[in-house]
Parts: sequence; structure tokens; C-alpha cells
Amino acid sequence: MSKNIETIRGLYAAFAKGDIPAVLGAMDPQVEWMEAEGFPYAGTYVGPDAVLQGVFMRLGTEWDGYQAAADEVLDVGDTVVGLGHYSGRYKATGKEFRAPFAHVFRLRDGKIVKFQQYTDTAVVQATLR
Repeated sequence: MSKNIETIRGLYAAFAKGDIPAVLGAMDPQVEWMEAEGFPYAGTYVGPDAVLQGVFMRLGTEWDGYQAAADEVLDVGDTVVGLGHYSGRYKATGKEFRAPFAHVFRLRDGKIVKFQQYTDTAVVQATLR
């Protein structure tokens, strides 16, 4: 098993435990974190602090029980792909959802330098209304 796949499996495990400092620690200082168009936090965030403020803090305050559970993690050298599902309850509406995702991580020297999210944004958007 490569160091890169271990890093990403560890990232999912840390996220599941709410260990956000460990998640942020897996990122390069100039990480490009791209949330899918149509997702509530769509856009590109540069640097761990931007990801923390623009994505993780919002997930933690706007959702109950938000999870990003990887069912499979695929090693493609400097690229690692996570396949899984999101779930949670949006506090403002009380609606729950479950949507599949694909995450593409690009790593250099054991750190995430680029992240791209793919998900069914229509399922997520229905939860917000």
C-alpha cells in the first residue's frame, strides 16, 4: 500500500472522528480545494485555512451528523480517488440526505496539493429547500 493511499484513508478516518486539525495537516500549504459547482460551498479554496473557513466550519455549523464516508479508496500513484457517500441533516430545514461522491486527490511529497469533488448536487440542493 502506498503512502498516498494511507494518507487519504487517514484523512477520511480523521474527518469521521471530527479531527479537523489532522485533516488540515494532510494538506499542502497551497492546496487547491475545489468544491463542485452546484454544491452549497461551490468554488476553489486555496490553502488549509480557506478550506477550514469556507467548507469545514460551515459543514460543522450548518449540518447535524454530516459525514463523508469512503466506501472505496483507489490508488493511482500521485492521484488517489475516494468513492463513497455523503449524509447528514441540514439544520435550517431538518431534511436529511444521502448522495454519492467521487473525490480526486492529487498528492506531492505526501501532502494533498489538489482536491476535486464530484457529487449529485441536485440531491444536496433538495435538502436546502
